[in-house]
Amino acid sequence: MPTIHAFGPFRLDAEAQLLFRGDRPLAAGRRAVALLRVLVAHAGLPVAKDTLIEAAWSGLAVEESNLSVQIGALRRALGEEPGAENWIETLPRRGYRYVGPAVTRSDDAAGLSGASARAGPALDAPRGLALPDKPSIAVLPFTNISDDPEQEYFVDGITEDIITALSKWRWFFVIARNSSFVYKGRAVAAKQVGEQLGVRYVLEGSARRAGCRIRVTAQLIDALSGTHIWAERYDRDFSDVFAVQDELTQCVAAAIEPALSNVEIEQARRKTPGQLAAWDHYLRGTWHFRQLRGHEAAKAIACFRQALDLDDQLADAHAAVALVMLGRPIYRPSERDSTMVEVIRSARKALSLDTDNLVATVVLSYALSWSDDAEAGLQFARRATQLNGNCAQAYTAVANACVFLGRLEEGLTAVDLALRLNPNDPQTYGWRALRAATLYLLGRYTEAAACARQSLAMHWSHVALRVLAASCAQLGLIEDAQDAVRELMASEHGDKSIAAVVARYARVEDREHWTQGLRAAGLPTEG
Repeated sequence: MPTIHAFGPFRLDAEAQLLFRGDRPLAAGRRAVALLRVLVAHAGLPVAKDTLIEAAWSGLAVEESNLSVQIGALRRALGEEPGAENWIETLPRRGYRYVGPAVTRSDDAAGLSGASARAGPALDAPRGLALPDKPSIAVLPFTNISDDPEQEYFVDGITEDIITALSKWRWFFVIARNSSFVYKGRAVAAKQVGEQLGVRYVLEGSARRAGCRIRVTAQLIDALSGTHIWAERYDRDFSDVFAVQDELTQCVAAAIEPALSNVEIEQARRKTPGQLAAWDHYLRGTWHFRQLRGHEAAKAIACFRQALDLDDQLADAHAAVALVMLGRPIYRPSERDSTMVEVIRSARKALSLDTDNLVATVVLSYALSWSDDAEAGLQFARRATQLNGNCAQAYTAVANACVFLGRLEEGLTAVDLALRLNPNDPQTYGWRALRAATLYLLGRYTEAAACARQSLAMHWSHVALRVLAASCAQLGLIEDAQDAVRELMASEHGDKSIAAVVARYARVEDREHWTQGLRAAGLPTEG
């Protein structure tokens, strides 16, 4: 049976040595494809130059420059997808690493050995998920039908606001934004979406903004039968965009659950022209942030700052600044304390303006937990789940605080619920690393190692490497444990000593547990 590696819009047929974008084969040479096969099989892990040369030039003596040429050709082929040329990361003097989207396979991991076996099984997209015991819905990304591609941010903003509005209805099960947005730009049947995300209903539509006018169309589909339940079109002035969102959400809710037809959705506050301009900058910033590329973060913050210059009372913009900054110190311990002060300040400002701001509540939970106040972090995380019972990030915030406090079973339940609510989020590698850390502290070392490997197959993670090192050491797999420690120490990211790792854990037994495993793996005590 052929082995197919799928990642982003690409498919790699390993046996035929062909790379496809969708159904179209790309002009990538045999050796470039051979290199890609090894890299995606070791997703998230470094691959030495010698290993790659052997894969593409088996038995031949070639210069390293030949490898560089083929890697360049591979990047050009992937570059048909904007940003995909960056999915192959150069590790100076060491080799290369695939850091793109999660890789799925059509078969098991048989035939792999060495580091690829250590990387564990690739993750398949969720299929055949059981329907929740309450009405469930996925909102697909609305299509931009404007002539101006620059309006993409506006259309994405419409979709996100509808998801947010529906999520506030606690009697609905709403798939999170990042899991819905994996279907952006793809023609996909509602039934397929329903099967992959485990939902009964799918909402899809389009939006066009031209000057001061907007047109929004939407249709609600029963994913089980494929039948259309409801459809509507709205032609309004731009100043009425919030009313359109509210009206659309109300119609969807009434169509899904007739008993709710008389329940009023809280209307968005009326905005002045200046406030609408601020909101527009906020949407632009959100679009930049969603690109998940390092250089876009600065653009996002600049847009949020512009929004605040126009309307300093825009709580969402303060919360967004805190959210973007939250990601900065995670891999740079030396910046953590100073950045967390700014994150907490911005999040608290947002909450002073809007006590129910979900993003600010989640961000504040994380920041407090990472600042040695996990008890307060847990309080804010629980508050977030009360504000929106469909927010996966709220449950990961609960899990994050719980692991530091030693409430391990509660944390495991919370992170598993997050993964169910938002299975396709690009950040799930971090959630899986958190789950792996929880499993380690529960003494479930085999499961912890497997979960850490799943995380690493999606993206590099210092937390997952730490768990892998400690778990393998506890299992007596010292060589694998030492390999993970070497990988961690070679990176500029993450805590490099046992003392730094255990500092935020409240229970003595948890600190001792980490110390035992990491010391056996070879991590320095101090650093």
